Amino acid sequence: MSIWWSLHLRREAASVPLARRLLLGTMETAGVDPDVSYDLSIALSEACANAVEHGGGTGDGGSSEAYRVTAYLDGERCRIEVADAGPGFPPGSAGRPGGRAARPVSAEAEHGRGLCLIQELADHVHIGNEPGRGGAVVSFDKVLKWRKDAPLVAV
Repeated sequence: MSIWWSLHLRREAASVPLARRLLLGTMETAGVDPDVSYDLSIALSEACANAVEHGGGTGDGGSSEAYRVTAYLDGERCRIEVADAGPGFPPGSAGRPGGRAARPVSAEAEHGRGLCLIQELADHVHIGNEPGRGGAVVSFDKVLKWRKDAPLVAV
């Protein structure tokens, strides 16, 4: 079984739950274990929230006001990519949660935990910039587990 979809979303807070609901609905319909679906939906929400908050550029209403979410359920793995058209990660910080300093975040902090959460919830994570275009790209994947009654069990 292979399912994929791609969304082009405005950088607005309301787009985050939309992407999350689409992922959860796709995984529920396919028969993915709810715990795996939940982990991936939290990781997706964090990646989308980062794109909404940090993925802007010029503010001219063009492509910098949007971001892209692509999800692939292919065989035994789900891969998700969130890409924006903002300034990207600072040089030398890509791939390290927390940016340049990669400092610990206090339990009371309201920001700064998203990339760390994604790394904890997914099996493989790549954090970087769009080659040649700029903008941040966060991609992650996870091995899928299936419900016993899954209608679209991977072959």
